[in-house]
Amino acid sequence: MTEPTAPDKKPFLYVVVCASGVAGGVGKLITAAQEANWDVGVVATPQGLGFIDARAVEAQTGYPIRSAWRSPGDPRPLPPADAIAVAPATFNTINKWAAGISDTLALGILCEAYGMGIPTVALPYLNSAQAAHPAYRQSLDRLRGMGVLIGSGEPHRPKAGGAAERFRWEEALELLGPLVGRGR
Repeated sequence: MTEPTAPDKKPFLYVVVCASGVAGGVGKLITAAQEANWDVGVVATPQGLGFIDARAVEAQTGYPIRSAWRSPGDPRPLPPADAIAVAPATFNTINKWAAGISDTLALGILCEAYGMGIPTVALPYLNSAQAAHPAYRQSLDRLRGMGVLIGSGEPHRPKAGGAAERFRWEEALELLGPLVGRGR
């Protein structure tokens, strides 16, 4: 578990955003988290950056979006995470994360979160053809075994528009609430 947050300081939520058609809606999760008294910083996969309005996200959070490792000696642009929400979590990120692959900043943070005891939730967003691959179910099982809570969203039909309207951003906070003593 992370260190207790000072009474006058809000807990800090990292939102890891992956390259997905619904990623542009991340402001919904940021707003919900801020309304629930979280400070929020966004970490995007390198490809995920192209799916969000970076200026709008940075204005909303007050923090720069992280996507690449910082150089030695550079200041840390985000406070340490008290919790992490991976939303949307793609097929690629889920499988790499479960395999311990740390080839991006986002994956490095996720791989370290387990060893640091940071409460983490993932909201998968992928199509049913990807979800049918045996590696995906194995990866979800491994992540669950690591204590990661997985959202309830169902994979959408391939090439059918993605069912973005059914993606429940707020589920990340619902799942994290009991883990960090912030149930609604």
